[in-house]
Amino acid sequence: MDQSPGSDLRGLLRSGLSKSLVSLVIKVATAGLTYLMYVILSRLMGITEYGYFAFGLSLATILAIGANYGQQTAILRYWPEEMVADRPEEALNALRSGGAVTIIAGLGVTVILLAGGGVAGAAGLPSWHIIAAAALILPLALAEYWSSVLRAQGSVWTALTPRDIVWRVAVPVLVVALWYAGVSLSGAAALVLTATTLALALGLQVVLARARKYEIAPGTGGLRGYWAEKAKPSRSFFLGTVLDSAALNVDIILVGLLVAPAAAGIYFNAFRTAGLLTLFMFAITLVVAPMVSQHYHAGEMRKAQAITALCAWAGFVFSLAVFAAFLVFGEQILGLFGEGQEQGKLILILLSVGLLVDAATGPSRIVLMMTGHERAYVRVFGSIVVTGMAVQAAVIPVWGLMGAAVVNMLARIAAQLAIAWFANRRIGLDTTLLGAFLVNRVADRRPA
Repeated sequence: MDQSPGSDLRGLLRSGLSKSLVSLVIKVATAGLTYLMYVILSRLMGITEYGYFAFGLSLATILAIGANYGQQTAILRYWPEEMVADRPEEALNALRSGGAVTIIAGLGVTVILLAGGGVAGAAGLPSWHIIAAAALILPLALAEYWSSVLRAQGSVWTALTPRDIVWRVAVPVLVVALWYAGVSLSGAAALVLTATTLALALGLQVVLARARKYEIAPGTGGLRGYWAEKAKPSRSFFLGTVLDSAALNVDIILVGLLVAPAAAGIYFNAFRTAGLLTLFMFAITLVVAPMVSQHYHAGEMRKAQAITALCAWAGFVFSLAVFAAFLVFGEQILGLFGEGQEQGKLILILLSVGLLVDAATGPSRIVLMMTGHERAYVRVFGSIVVTGMAVQAAVIPVWGLMGAAVVNMLARIAAQLAIAWFANRRIGLDTTLLGAFLVNRVADRRPA
């Protein structure tokens, strides 16, 4: 006997929620370990060297996302899309070619950053943290891509655990061990240590993936054909992911350049703490991205709407609880990083307001990326975010950290509302909290 539509939707939501809870467990552990790592480094390195570390890590993160050239997002769309269309060979070619693109671009960006560090050193500017950051680019790029590859195939533990847990345990343990041995790390040394431990964790991920029969290996056999067909959308995926990363890291770089390395450390701690607000939203988005692609391209719009509504509400309720905790305990939380860090509480609250609105608009970015509207995402989100960055560059020298936080908050709110409106009007999926009330009004259509 066929299942009723309501039963079908309940099964879908249970499956999505169960995987999302697994993802949340990993991400909560990741957040705790990341926080512990930042606290330990902040206390043991000193505020200036920690500022160099924060600057280098933020720079490497942006460049590593660029080195993926959008492939970490592309595979989340193409693998389910090709599998729904019964083209497994095309799905496998997309996976392998995306890995090859990531490695080639990662090596190229590494060389460029090494050259930039050399130029800075020749000009008499601090440069070792820039040179050390180059070592992080390829490991970060592969970590992001392989995580997406495994999630596209339905994995959660194998996709996230080695990348998110292993190296975040190793780094603080090694830093503490070195400190007790009388070795105080510089910002550059901490970056090299981070790159090394992440590379070892990725080796473990490859072993686990092969043992569990997941595809992960890059290849160049079908690269020419893949690039001829996918180069144009890849550029949009690339720009979209770079914009996302820039929105999370450019503030810190601008503060480090226009104020001081110590100020970059304070802002970095406040920003990373505010990021805990969207922890569940991020965790559940990792799971629902390929599900959105699968159901949308199969024409199952009610299922796509249901899964986005689940994402919006689960993420928002979690974010609201964390925001309340920041209001009450913000100073104590920031004080964990060391003396003087509690002055970042107002910055923490301002950044958190923007992220709370982000959570209320649901997985709008993923919906645009997974449904073939990546160019629209770049135009809408990019125009607002880039404008915000330009404004930050103008206000930071005058208003410092506070100016950076206010502009970030306003730009994030405007950008998220704009792309949520686009998803509703042009795609037919309401990604906001209101979408939960519209599931039964959405009609299925022919497969895309």
